[in-house]
Amino acid sequence: VHGSPCLGLCEQAPGVFVQRTGQAHVSVRTATKESVVAALDGELMRPVAPVPQVAEDLTLLRRVHNAANEDYDGYVATGGYEALTKAVSMTPADVIAHVGDSGLTGRGGAAFPTGFKWSAVAGEPGPRHLVVNADESEPGTFKDRVIMEHDPYSLVEAMTIGGYAMGAEQGWIYIRGEYPEATRALKSAIAEARSKGMLGDNVGGHNFRFDIELRQGAGAYICGEETALLNSIEGYRGEPRNKPPFPTTNGLFGQPTAINNVETMVNVNQIMLMGGEGFAQQGSGRSTGTKLFCLSGHVANPGVYEVTYGATLRDLLDLAGGTTGDPRAVLMGGAAGSFIDMTMLNVPLTIEASREAGFSLGSGVIMVLNNTVDFDDFVARIARFFQEESCGQCVPCRVGTVRQSESLLRIREKGAPVEAERVMLDDFAKVMADASICGLGHTASGAVLSALDLGLIGGGS
Repeated sequence: VHGSPCLGLCEQAPGVFVQRTGQAHVSVRTATKESVVAALDGELMRPVAPVPQVAEDLTLLRRVHNAANEDYDGYVATGGYEALTKAVSMTPADVIAHVGDSGLTGRGGAAFPTGFKWSAVAGEPGPRHLVVNADESEPGTFKDRVIMEHDPYSLVEAMTIGGYAMGAEQGWIYIRGEYPEATRALKSAIAEARSKGMLGDNVGGHNFRFDIELRQGAGAYICGEETALLNSIEGYRGEPRNKPPFPTTNGLFGQPTAINNVETMVNVNQIMLMGGEGFAQQGSGRSTGTKLFCLSGHVANPGVYEVTYGATLRDLLDLAGGTTGDPRAVLMGGAAGSFIDMTMLNVPLTIEASREAGFSLGSGVIMVLNNTVDFDDFVARIARFFQEESCGQCVPCRVGTVRQSESLLRIREKGAPVEAERVMLDDFAKVMADASICGLGHTASGAVLSALDLGLIGGGS
């Protein structure tokens, strides 16, 4: 028995990864002693439903309840490839215009306008690439895993549309190594789409070429950063690159590259079906369409939930059957996010409203924590996570994450005065935010400082 990095099963913890010699590995969810023994004996355990909502209420997740769509014919029977058919009836420029008109923004945390990114890549000389970031290494995030495991063809179709629109002949999916089931599903979907003529030369009988290559990561959190991901695909250390130049001009192999995450990509199918302006009518302001949120922790029904932008945290918790115990705080955006208290339940979950309220939606993590949680330990573990996952390339992050972790250990184990440590923690945070190369250093202090602000650590009430 070995300890393991995150298995991406935050909504069904504790998770156990079972490997029997000569046999396929099995992920055991909401593991018990009995279920692990059963897995060791070769009995497959049926997982808890990852999406507690009913299919009629869903857009991006409408197919996850239907096992039939996990093969090509089943996917087509449920409306698959209608979006691609509509896309190829337009010019590539028109497809990009629809994506721009939709207001679609990145769902991985940065919220960058997708249409602008695609337009920039399309305007550069080829060859061009489309890369999907399926690394999903942020603790508490598992929405992309659900899409890839249960609706892999939707990602393949959306990528094909992107390839057509930008004139990119090669697509890449960079998937985290701890997602064996999603990897198997995608490998099967890519191979079957290729055999049906929906990948490769003359896609679907149309005069363009697009194919997809799947690359597996090795568990490094930093490879969720887009340029570290590119380095990893190229066979180098997963270290972020300095910007500029940006990937849209100098990306994979030094060529123009669009990088989108899984949730962002599958929205493209819906944009083609609804039209850009129709898609933009969903949501609120700059936050258009629906958003996937990963609810975990002390909630009755953890899982992936899809709501229109503008729903409140209270709405989401109601969908999940409410909280368990006496909730004390919510971690928004994962380890790279921040804590909020229960007075924020009515803040609309939009890009604009969350920023105004002082937190980020990030990748969609919502982790509810009740009063049984030892917050001194919880926050110290977040700090230790960043210390261990820093690639060490730049001094502010390499040293700052260590000093931050040491400060929290002094508070937790030696009872150091919070006020004195807070001065140093503020300094560490400022230096990391100002001088780190990538987002890891920029966000490594968010959870720590917000926990201090709310009095969650150091004997706070």
